[in-house]
Amino acid sequence: MVAALPLVQESRNDEPRFVLQGVPWWTYVALRDALDDHAGLKLTYLEGTLELMSPSLLHEDAKKIIARLLEAWATEIDLDLRGFGSTTFRREARQRGLEPDECYKLGKLEEDAVPDIAIEVVVSSSAVDKMAVYAGLGVPEVWVWQPSTGAIVVNRLVEGAYQRRERSEVLRRSISLSWRSSSSQERARPSW
Repeated sequence: MVAALPLVQESRNDEPRFVLQGVPWWTYVALRDALDDHAGLKLTYLEGTLELMSPSLLHEDAKKIIARLLEAWATEIDLDLRGFGSTTFRREARQRGLEPDECYKLGKLEEDAVPDIAIEVVVSSSAVDKMAVYAGLGVPEVWVWQPSTGAIVVNRLVEGAYQRRERSEVLRRSISLSWRSSSSQERARPSW
């Protein structure tokens, strides 16, 4: 049996959410596939719980600014950081699926792979534990931005759970490789 729990939108920065409980995997996949043409609707699935969410203007503005800054920085240092936007990532065996706000892979994203970095903008609380979804998918880092702090928090997957880090370990590894390969160029070390 499927039970619906509507959540009320309180202000223009809050995001309308609709939660369904007891949703079989095949229903989630069918809904996600059927709604692919509906830009802006995000689905998060965790072990039978399905949340549908429509992002606010603040949400979309913040994610785009973060993405542009990261992409400009990667271009500046000639880093092969490829963006995959809000591509759907899902694993039936783990009963998890979602669309990050933005996501990136160092180099090519192979079939059935996950991004190295996912970016989540949190304007309003989710009814589904997105970090548990990301952990189940095996995403190495999730960067979280909230308007209340205005800071990006880097979370690194360690033994199945996320731990807060001061800097990105994904980018730190790639930067030291690019410094070695481009030693003739003078570059300032970023603090990632």
